[in-house]
Amino acid sequence: MSDILIVDDEKDIRELISDILRDEGFQTRMASNSDEAISRLNDAEPALMVLDIWLKDSRMDGIDILKQVKRNNPDVPVIIISGHGNIEIAVAAIRQGAYDFIEKPFNIDQLMVVINRAMETNRLRRENAQLRRGEVRPAEMLGRSAAFRRLRDNLDKLAKSNGRVMLSGEPGTGKEMAARYIHAQSPRADGPFVIVPCATIEPERMEDVLFGREIDGRVEPGLLEQAHGGVIYFDEVADMPLGTQPKILRVLTEQQFSRAGGTDKVRVDLRVISSTNRDLESEITAGRFRQELFDRLNVVPLAVPSLDDRREDIGLLAQHFITEFHDEQNLTARELPEDTIAALQAMSWPGNIRQLRNMIERVLILAEDTGPITPPELEPQNGGGDVADTLTLGPRITALALREARELFEREYLLNQINRFGGNISRTAQFVGMERSALHRKLKSLGVVGGVRVDDDVAVK
Repeated sequence: MSDILIVDDEKDIRELISDILRDEGFQTRMASNSDEAISRLNDAEPALMVLDIWLKDSRMDGIDILKQVKRNNPDVPVIIISGHGNIEIAVAAIRQGAYDFIEKPFNIDQLMVVINRAMETNRLRRENAQLRRGEVRPAEMLGRSAAFRRLRDNLDKLAKSNGRVMLSGEPGTGKEMAARYIHAQSPRADGPFVIVPCATIEPERMEDVLFGREIDGRVEPGLLEQAHGGVIYFDEVADMPLGTQPKILRVLTEQQFSRAGGTDKVRVDLRVISSTNRDLESEITAGRFRQELFDRLNVVPLAVPSLDDRREDIGLLAQHFITEFHDEQNLTARELPEDTIAALQAMSWPGNIRQLRNMIERVLILAEDTGPITPPELEPQNGGGDVADTLTLGPRITALALREARELFEREYLLNQINRFGGNISRTAQFVGMERSALHRKLKSLGVVGGVRVDDDVAVK
């Protein structure tokens, strides 16, 4: 929305208003009748509309056009102008949703004041709507691991474009945060960010939720309409009902749709970002996802790394969550010592960042003191005895002789430590208390030397 649409049957008036607005730095488009006005609206939604209430030789008058604009383009402020003004017409226009009413001949300064005020009011209204929906969140990306740096570099590139993105990754890896980061860094940052939670919307309600409804002349905008000018994020798109998929495909192709129960075409300007934790090609083979929709959504595929692939970031993320819970829930901001970070980095994280965040919240809520967080506090709260200093051995271990069990433990322990330090052999050796050369010899004796690149930077499993 970057221009102003001027609708008036008098050419001189249209061009006068257009010249005034262009001198003030605005872009303008013009229409002389209702058909031209609706066509211009369908081409692209304007930032504001100046509308004459009496249109000679026109299928609809200004009030009829105003009704249609408020139904299909409710975010567009409309200023009514008329040379036959009276209080009844002004009241009727305001009741139908016009921002203001100005009589001809109008004062140029007055017109500019009303236009600037209308645009500022509309901007504030959109910002307030975003705040009420909870859409304004910091899209802060935290990390310093190689996997994280690659991810952020790719997100920065994607933010500059308008291409459709498909984010893949395990549950809890931060796919929504990645989508929000793209939005926040893009030219659409001032527009809405609307989430479609495909997995939680009942299939029979999906189309009403997406496309909206018209009931007895009353309009209920859907999520697609609410996302106009911004980003719509299909969260876990593999769960979108099969019957809805061709309709979404049509929206992506035509950038317009009709609400349920309505006939008017609603045009939308959207950037689409999708996410999935499933193999969509397998879903296509199984007949649960349409190949054509996949091709439209998967313009730029991007994998979001798991927490196991970025263990070096665990301490930074944990500290961030401690600060967040302190600020939002007034929980004690406890210290996070190095040995506790080491314990966190050595743990398994099938739930990824979401699991880490939940663990930190649990530890802070259940804390019995305000001192530093200790490794035993990270143990699951199962109601049993003190498990901090015990180790549960599975059948894989107990079935082995001592020497084989020790080698298996050393292999898994050292590979986890290498993972933890992002493949840095020197830092791993320092932590485990071995010389660098001794660590290499140990890895070789354990049969894993081929899985480690012999340098100070990277280990590959």
